[in-house]
Amino acid sequence: MVLQSLMIKLESTEEDKVKLLETIQEYNKACNFVADRAFTLKLSNKFKLQKEVYREIRERFNLTAQFAIRIISKVVEAYKKDKTIKPTFKILGSIQYDQRNSRVCIDEVSLMTLKGRLKLKARVGDYQRVRFDRVKGQCDLIYRNNTFYLIVVVDAPEKSEYDATGILGIDLGIENIATDSDRQIFESKKVEEKRQKYLRLRSTLQRTGTKSAKRKLKRLSGKERRFKKDTNHVISKSIISKAKGTIRAIAIEDLKGIRSKVTVISRGSQRDKYSKWAFGELRNFLTYKSKIEGVPLIVVNPKNTSTQCPECQYTDKQNRKARNEFQCIGCGYNEMSDYVAARNIVIRAAVNQPVVAPVLVVTSHDALAHGS
Repeated sequence: MVLQSLMIKLESTEEDKVKLLETIQEYNKACNFVADRAFTLKLSNKFKLQKEVYREIRERFNLTAQFAIRIISKVVEAYKKDKTIKPTFKILGSIQYDQRNSRVCIDEVSLMTLKGRLKLKARVGDYQRVRFDRVKGQCDLIYRNNTFYLIVVVDAPEKSEYDATGILGIDLGIENIATDSDRQIFESKKVEEKRQKYLRLRSTLQRTGTKSAKRKLKRLSGKERRFKKDTNHVISKSIISKAKGTIRAIAIEDLKGIRSKVTVISRGSQRDKYSKWAFGELRNFLTYKSKIEGVPLIVVNPKNTSTQCPECQYTDKQNRKARNEFQCIGCGYNEMSDYVAARNIVIRAAVNQPVVAPVLVVTSHDALAHGS
C-alpha cells in the first residue's frame, strides 16, 4: 500500500480558535519541556523517557493522557535523528492526534482540546471525498494563515505492475526540469520567471526588515513552495500518463547527490537557480504515482549518463561541449545533452531489468528512444 496525505480545511469560530490555539501552544511547550529533559538525560528510549516525564507533563501542562503519550513519541522521534542537537518545537507547531483523541468523518471532525471535545465542520473536496473510506487513524492539526487544517493519511491501493513493452527514460534537473527519451522537454522557463520574481520580492522585503516585511516573507515562502509542489505534480502526472498510455516502464537516475552535482556545475548566481528545485519531491511523486497506476519504475546508476555516447558508448567529459550540447569525439554524434542522458538511462534500464518486449534487443535509436 502507498500512503497519501490529504489536507482538510476546518471551519472554526473565534471561540473555537481560542481553544485550539491554547491547546497547540501548551502541546508544543510540553514538547520543548520533554525535549530538554531527553537531551539532558540522553534518553532516546520512549518507555524510559515516559517514566521520567509522563506525570509531570500531565500536571504542568494540563494535558490528557493521550496527548502526553503522543508528545513523548514525537520528541523521541525527533531526538533520534540527531542526538547531538536538542530538538526544538515551534509554539504554533502541529499537533499529532490518533483515534483515541480524535474522530474524522467526511463532513465533521471531533478533536480533543484543553477544554474538552470540539466538533468542527470540514471542507472536503471531490478528490478527498472518494478517498475518505481509507483514512488511517493518525492525523495532524496545523495552523496556517489564520486557518486550521487537518492532515489525514489514507491508503492508496497499488495496482499490479503491467508487463512493459518498452522503457521511457527520464533525465531530471539542471536547465530543463525533465527531458524524456521521446525528446519531450518540461522546460524551466516559467519556473525561472517565477523564481526571479520571488527572488526580487525576497530581496526587497529583507532590506526593509520590518515586522510586516517578515510576515510577508513567510507568506511568500509558502507561495513559492506550493508553486514548486504543483509544478512537480503536473510533470509527474504527465510522465506517468505517457508511460501507461504506451505500456512502457519509467527509468530514472538514482538521485542521491544530485544537489551537489548541480551546484558543482553551476556557479555564482546560477547556484541559487539550480539548488532550490525540489528534485527529491519530483522523484517521490514519480515513485508513489507509478505504484498507484501499476507503472514499472526502474532506477539506474547516474554515472556518466551525460558524457557517454548512446550510439557508440564512447565516454569522455569532452563529449559535453557545453551545458546543453553533446558531441561525441569518437563518432561525431551530436544532440542535446539532456536528451542524450535520457537515452542512456533507457539503455541502462534495458540492460539491468528484464522487460517483456522483444524490441529491447534492438539497438537502433528509435527503438530505444520510443520503446516501439
